[in-house]
Amino acid sequence: MTISSQAPARVDLAGGTLDIWPLYLFHENSQTINFAIQCYARCRLTPRRGKEIEIVSGDLKRRETFSSFEAMKSNTRFTLPLPARLVLAFESAGRDRPPGLSSKRQASLPRAKSRGMPALPSGFTLETDSDVPAGSGLGGSSALHIAICGALAKFTGARFAPQKMIELARNVEAQVLGVPTGEQDYYSAMFGGLQAIHLTPHGIQPERLTVTADEINSRFILCYTGQSRNSGINNWEVQKAHIDGNRRVIRHFDRIAAIAAEMRMAIAGREWNLVARLLDQEWQARKKNHPGITTPGIERMMALARRHGALAGKVCGAGGGGCVVFLVKPEAKRSVEAALAGEGVRLLPTRMASRGLRVSQTR
Repeated sequence: MTISSQAPARVDLAGGTLDIWPLYLFHENSQTINFAIQCYARCRLTPRRGKEIEIVSGDLKRRETFSSFEAMKSNTRFTLPLPARLVLAFESAGRDRPPGLSSKRQASLPRAKSRGMPALPSGFTLETDSDVPAGSGLGGSSALHIAICGALAKFTGARFAPQKMIELARNVEAQVLGVPTGEQDYYSAMFGGLQAIHLTPHGIQPERLTVTADEINSRFILCYTGQSRNSGINNWEVQKAHIDGNRRVIRHFDRIAAIAAEMRMAIAGREWNLVARLLDQEWQARKKNHPGITTPGIERMMALARRHGALAGKVCGAGGGGCVVFLVKPEAKRSVEAALAGEGVRLLPTRMASRGLRVSQTR
């Protein structure tokens, strides 16, 4: 038996960084707009005889082996910390309770539903791979977390509601990175499609926007700068400035929140010229938050694309490198792509992924 799973990366159009708790609580009508793309993180889990656990990363070319779960649990450092920490989290899914709680109180808490089988029925090999360039700003690590969660849930028999699986993936990633993480990447990986992810005091409320894949595919171009960036550092520096009361940063986030709300309405109304203006306004506002968000290379790429017909563009994720997305008129898409490719820019697929996490099992 082999369990296979995949989850898509995403392109964010507006409202990024606002999705980090508690920033969205300080701005009215906070939301993030993104769409999932056919650029996937994948996981394959194969049970094995005995207790040995093997974790293999295809894209990082790394491997880590443990003689048993007990040996894995005794480790304090891992070669592949993201999947290892998720395995540790899933081992007790649906079985352990926080110390000090009575059985009656524990029964009232939300939890994964177990089918009565051990959390880890046997040893296994967990292999991961990804289409997403490292440090691309496309939420690749979050998509990988969702793919791993999907495979581990199938293997252990733990049944999580989508939001609970997102919560687990987000919390484990924050543990590994050592800084707060956002919400939007997990929702695109879990559900796919084009979404307005509403960030409210009552929780995260994803809204699927009914725009066809063909409309998205014909109007957006995605390219990789070749320069990796660390989203955790950029976002954390901006978040610290916001919480410290930096009025300039707070004003910029007020504007970013307003732009995202306007963009949701513009996309719903298929007002693509307005979407382009808002995309450019979002980029201009975002650049003011931190000097490392743009680079000379990114600015040259932006100028080149505009000269050949791009209406607007912005960096994906936290900036400082990674990917850039451009909005173009359908008739100009080929000429803009040709101009970028002619300068050695790596183009990535922008076909929208209508579905999110998929898990299958073969014998």
